[in-house]
Amino acid sequence: MTDQVQTAEPLLEVVDLKKFFPIRRGYFKRVVGHVKAVDNLSFYIMEGETLGLVGESGCGKTTAGRSILRAINPTSGSVFFRDPHLGRVDVAQLDDEKLRVVRRSMRMIFQDPYASLNPRMTLLDIVGAPLRAMNIAHGSELEDRVAEMLRRVGLRPEYMRRYPHAFSGGQRQRIGLARALAPNPKFVVCDEPVSALDVSVQAQILNLLQDLQEDLGLTYLFVAHDLSVVAHISDRVAVMYVGKMVEMAETRELYTNPMHPYTEALMSAIPLPDPRPRQKRVLLTGEVASPANPPSGCYFHPRCSYAVDLCRTREPELEEVKPGHFVKCHRARELSLTGVSEILARQ
Repeated sequence: MTDQVQTAEPLLEVVDLKKFFPIRRGYFKRVVGHVKAVDNLSFYIMEGETLGLVGESGCGKTTAGRSILRAINPTSGSVFFRDPHLGRVDVAQLDDEKLRVVRRSMRMIFQDPYASLNPRMTLLDIVGAPLRAMNIAHGSELEDRVAEMLRRVGLRPEYMRRYPHAFSGGQRQRIGLARALAPNPKFVVCDEPVSALDVSVQAQILNLLQDLQEDLGLTYLFVAHDLSVVAHISDRVAVMYVGKMVEMAETRELYTNPMHPYTEALMSAIPLPDPRPRQKRVLLTGEVASPANPPSGCYFHPRCSYAVDLCRTREPELEEVKPGHFVKCHRARELSLTGVSEILARQ
């Protein structure tokens, strides 16, 4: 985790971001509804910090990351980014020419190191692709830049003539890191970059990400479902449920003092190495709400043991209950929930 932020203005600010996918049926493919993958998502990330974005599979984490980078176009909302070339811009509203400029500073590391690399391209082609596409380097200069990036991620420069099949999963993820960082970005979306790797390799990649962040001044949005990993690398953590933000706080505060019942349930599922008895596991009943047909009121109320009538009829607002601690729950101020301080003790 990085030191405290140096500037007062966020590097990235997401405001009311939405991404809806249309549901089409019938012969004429008429739109009969929408899958609300990301719904009114708002948060900020300061320069040099790491924000962890967590939640169950299908909650909209990856869609949010791709919408921020305009890998897919958001339905509505704003993504304000402090670009070194253009200044503060709304990425969601940029034309193609300015978007190409901004993409030098906003990059993505993908989840699957096997599917994200073209097997017919050498490392020189893979890592050098963004440098060519953005007209940053060509010829011998490009080879020098690729060699330097390979060294930074722990690979030997002479590997640049080899193909991805010659490398292990951990090495392939290092290649993905080199490709993402080749244009010298300021902001990187890490889309579950270690979930497909062995545990020992996960630690190596996480440590590499932290070293690169310190050396290159990077800012991360770290998307993951493993809360142990998120605790290790994040300065703050945001929790998503069915496309909506339900809680966000500084890492230690969130893990030791969760204020949303969904966050408490996630914390209770973290495996701990201590064989001694621990707090009772919070088991959620029922199914995850459908983003195509969410329930009324709070989306989490059908699975929440603390729900009252108000939760079933009115959706709560995301409020700052304590300084820097945002919660979307009607009962946040009255509930006393259990965290997992043991995880932080091992960091």
